[in-house]
Amino acid sequence: MPSKLDHLVVAASNLEQGVSYIHDVLGVDIPKGGEHPLMGTHNHVMRIGDEIFLEVIAVNPEAPPPSRPRWFGLDDPAMQYSLQQQPRLVTWAANTNDLEQLQADTPMALGEITPLSRGNLSWLFAVPEDGRLLASGFIPNVMQWKTEAHPANNMIDLNCRLLNLSIYHPYAPWLSDILKAMQLDNQVSIEPLATEAKAYMSAEFETPNGVRVLDSRPA
Repeated sequence: MPSKLDHLVVAASNLEQGVSYIHDVLGVDIPKGGEHPLMGTHNHVMRIGDEIFLEVIAVNPEAPPPSRPRWFGLDDPAMQYSLQQQPRLVTWAANTNDLEQLQADTPMALGEITPLSRGNLSWLFAVPEDGRLLASGFIPNVMQWKTEAHPANNMIDLNCRLLNLSIYHPYAPWLSDILKAMQLDNQVSIEPLATEAKAYMSAEFETPNGVRVLDSRPA
């Protein structure tokens, strides 16, 4: 049951703001993706490696409100206030070929396995009932694609490559144990922080404009 980093999630107050942020940080214009009808969100996406992509996601103002909380904490007032100040990297997602088994092997609740779609793409996604980020986004959301090939293979490539994803956390051994159970400990670098320090993520990219970094810390 291999598990693998699937994509990075940058949340924004609206897509225009998110696209502008990626342009400012990475120096590229991330292309349009599509809509997620069940969640009332929409996105822009681009390939950033072998079967890995970057997603900018926001509430879709033209979609009817969903019957459940949106994913990635997008309905949380604190998150909404933070994103109004600046978009940011909020979490990462991992894929597996057996989502039910991954759920069973993980010593924490990952959410209800939910069928989702965007255009002609479909997948299963473990969504917490209240839409929250898992461990404030440091534990990845998990998914299982229902496609023959990974969708990143068909996404526009703007010559941005993820070099590494690092998580800085005051409880690094705890985080390492969870990710090891998920077979994801080799997908990220986990760096310890002092107990009173605030955890954050940092994603380093090689871009046409040199090495650039996306950060999870609020503005």
